[in-house]
Amino acid sequence: MTINDLPTPSVLIESSRLQRNLDRMQAAASSGGVRLRPHAKTHKLPVVARMQIDKGAVGICCAKLGEGEVFADAGIEDIRLPYPLHPVNADRVFALADRIALSFITDDPAVAKQWSSKAVEAKRTLDILIKVDVGFHRCGIDPGESAFRIIQEIAALPGLRYRGLLSHAGQAYGATSDSELASIANGEATLLRDLASRSGVPCEEISVGATPTARFSAREKGLTEIRPGNYAYFDRTQVGLGAAAWSDCALTVLARVVSRPAPDRIILDSGSKTLTNDGARGFSPVEGHGVVLEDVRGSEPDTSLVIERLSEEHANVRVAQGDSRLVTGDLVRIVPNHSCVVSNMVDRVWLVDGDTVLDSLPVAARGRIT
Repeated sequence: MTINDLPTPSVLIESSRLQRNLDRMQAAASSGGVRLRPHAKTHKLPVVARMQIDKGAVGICCAKLGEGEVFADAGIEDIRLPYPLHPVNADRVFALADRIALSFITDDPAVAKQWSSKAVEAKRTLDILIKVDVGFHRCGIDPGESAFRIIQEIAALPGLRYRGLLSHAGQAYGATSDSELASIANGEATLLRDLASRSGVPCEEISVGATPTARFSAREKGLTEIRPGNYAYFDRTQVGLGAAAWSDCALTVLARVVSRPAPDRIILDSGSKTLTNDGARGFSPVEGHGVVLEDVRGSEPDTSLVIERLSEEHANVRVAQGDSRLVTGDLVRIVPNHSCVVSNMVDRVWLVDGDTVLDSLPVAARGRIT
């Protein structure tokens, strides 16, 4: 079976690129003396999580409890949820903790006290880390002077085992150069090291996570864990941020030309339900909803084509220069702007080696948003 036999649109995973990406990140972590705990929200595939662990990862991260439950069902035994779980989920948390080594984050002393009460009542101990805002301004405690009091207060609560500090430098996705990425990684590590040493509380873990900064974070002293996720597949954004080359992008979308209504316009059957409406980011401004590759066997972008607009089922492609060889019925491969979201849009992905289809992999944790 070849990719010519697949329905379109289909999501393809290039096996050799996937393996190479996993090997490189594991080598970077091992060389830096830090543990690798990949975020599985990118692939949502137990088979890929098992590959990562077999190559040396200590476990995985999941975005939500539902994802964690899927991976626990598949035999993954160490799962971290870098998400601020609310005690309304206590029954599910305790049930999952009965099966695996589970840890999660908190960034609110009031919520931590509720977890403490739930744990004491259940005669249980829960492993928690405190999320620190290192500049992304999403979740996390403010790293100012009040942080020391919060860390001490939460670490002293009964029923909770304080493991350490965790952060996500999501602002790295707005970086404009390699040097800025390195500076963000260094600033994150420096801030966390300072908090850990000055809090007066034993801190066994300092965990950071973001694919753009991972190559720099792995070399930072004092960190114990990195949690990149997107590196398994990469995408247009990671290429734009210097974290990958086009030849590293393991996930592509196979689409078909369904209309050529004008010389300067091509319509593909991969709309927002496949490519998503996520924009691309990078050191330089970019336009469009993904990049069409030169041919279905290559890895370089066709710079004459711009996916300028998406409907639910249509990609409207502008022929920006010259004339395109594409005709109705032709297949193309697209590197999406954001591969993590694409994974969540389909029931299965196809593992391929060039044109050859190796396997069909159900996206087991798709849609697990609770």
